[in-house]
Amino acid sequence: MKVAVLGATGVVGRTMLTVLEARGFPVDELVPLASDRSAGSHVSWRGHDWPVGTASARSFDGCALALFSAGAERSREWAPRAAEAGAVVVDNSSAWRLDERVPLVVPEVNGSEAGNRPLGIIANPNCAAIQLVIALEALRRAAGLRRVVATTLQSVSGAGQAGLDALRAEQAGGDAADSPFVARIAGNVVPWIGARAGDGWNEEETKVRSETRRILALPALPVSVTCVRVPVEVGHSVAASIETERPLSVDQAAEALRAMAGVVYCDASRDPTPRDVAGTDDVRVGRLRSDPDSPNLLHLWVVSDNLRKGAATNAVQIAERVLSG
Repeated sequence: MKVAVLGATGVVGRTMLTVLEARGFPVDELVPLASDRSAGSHVSWRGHDWPVGTASARSFDGCALALFSAGAERSREWAPRAAEAGAVVVDNSSAWRLDERVPLVVPEVNGSEAGNRPLGIIANPNCAAIQLVIALEALRRAAGLRRVVATTLQSVSGAGQAGLDALRAEQAGGDAADSPFVARIAGNVVPWIGARAGDGWNEEETKVRSETRRILALPALPVSVTCVRVPVEVGHSVAASIETERPLSVDQAAEALRAMAGVVYCDASRDPTPRDVAGTDDVRVGRLRSDPDSPNLLHLWVVSDNLRKGAATNAVQIAERVLSG
């Protein structure tokens, strides 16, 4: 199988290549694509050096699959062309996530939607939304959902290599000239991810809300999110308060989470942290508590590697779903 990876030299693109290899995805020919800055370089993959090119009208000829992680603007330009060339496109940007013609897929939650792709494009959700909806789906299956309030603590790698470089430069005592953050991130937390609208909500908060509702097929579900950037290299955390339609005890909720594909439930003896999940594909859930004042309210903590399950691994799992029919 011929597979293209647009954004192959970026932090998510490199992780995609790692995941493709680790999962034994059937690739006979790799087409790594990147910006003009990276063109002419090589990526080493499966014992072979593959030349990096730039996207062109012929780049996707013969490709059965194209994994995109190069930003919304390039995705809007090149995803339709790749699909017209015959490739199934799995796109990691925000460009297509709310397009009703494009399925927005977390395989453990709504994997069957991957087969309904009239444009030949499948959208990979926001990294924080992915881990949140997997936990939410477990509870929905057990007791329904009435309302979700969440705070995300998102690592700097969510802003790509520039985010990692900014944190490392500041930790070394310098300044990051090209920081993607609105304030210093080392030793700090920044409650601002993406553009802020006139109503006070940040772009990232709107994304998580809208995408959570779409993935769960609950368009009227009340969801409110506060998104915060924290000085962690890899691994997003979410503190969520979830009101269910029916009362659910801690033991019942824990049983539902244990039964959910993709979830590792952590009891009180092993609260999950970003350091624990870095380099893994787990969505780890812990700190499970019943609200002392409301029998329908649960509080929990969800942690996952944003580069892997939050981006690359979810995309490859979608591709596996397509391959299996």
